[in-house]
Amino acid sequence: MIRIAHLSDIHFGDENAAAVEAATAWLAADPPDLTIVSGDLTRFGEKNEFATAAAWLRRLPEPRLVTPGNHDAPYLAWVQRLFRPFARYEAVIGPAEAVQWLGQGLAVYGLNTARGVQPRANWSKGQISARQVDAALAWFAKAPTDWARILVVHHPLVEMIGAPMTGRVWGGAAAAARLAQAGIAMVLSGHVHAPFLLPFPQGRMAAVGAGTLSVRERGVPASFNLIEIDEAEIRVSALAWTGTRFEPFRAWGHTRGRT
Repeated sequence: MIRIAHLSDIHFGDENAAAVEAATAWLAADPPDLTIVSGDLTRFGEKNEFATAAAWLRRLPEPRLVTPGNHDAPYLAWVQRLFRPFARYEAVIGPAEAVQWLGQGLAVYGLNTARGVQPRANWSKGQISARQVDAALAWFAKAPTDWARILVVHHPLVEMIGAPMTGRVWGGAAAAARLAQAGIAMVLSGHVHAPFLLPFPQGRMAAVGAGTLSVRERGVPASFNLIEIDEAEIRVSALAWTGTRFEPFRAWGHTRGRT
């Protein structure tokens, strides 16, 4: 069995400090096979927020895979936001455009669905291009055929039913269809600050969202996900912060493989 910890939307500057510390201790005591953080490490993309985020990431179990979110482009440094929106992220955290991890029965590819600026009023929403999907699928094609393939993004490619907010990802539906048809097992995301699992209509791909570890709870407790994968099934458990400890909050099972 493969175990993955999936965390998102820490928003350092607005983090739930007690929940962050408790989650860090939880993972240190029972390390997963892979730790994934799907974006929004910071509140405003400030240098001090990135420094705090980087120090926290170093405390998480390895191996780790981290992707940026829309909050990781500077909110106030407008010139940088326009021309080099993820320069601060890359200087402190790592590559923003794409990251990969291969091992222990997993092929994991992370890509950036956030943009510094967009031709629409709300720049917090997501985009995924055909070029990004092409690159991901070309990389996945090189992995062993029986390994679980997982894509990591910040914005859900399709909307969570009843979510407290939307991703409205340009290109999301087309990307999801291509990924499902290619046999990708899961697309992991954050952004909406609520945990979920939704099956895609094509194939047996699952959309899995993690909650937030910030004070921006939007009606859902601070939480993170523990994902377990075996040959037949994917199981996702959301662990919610009660104020003193993490407890099981929601759980889902999903059949692994293609239809």
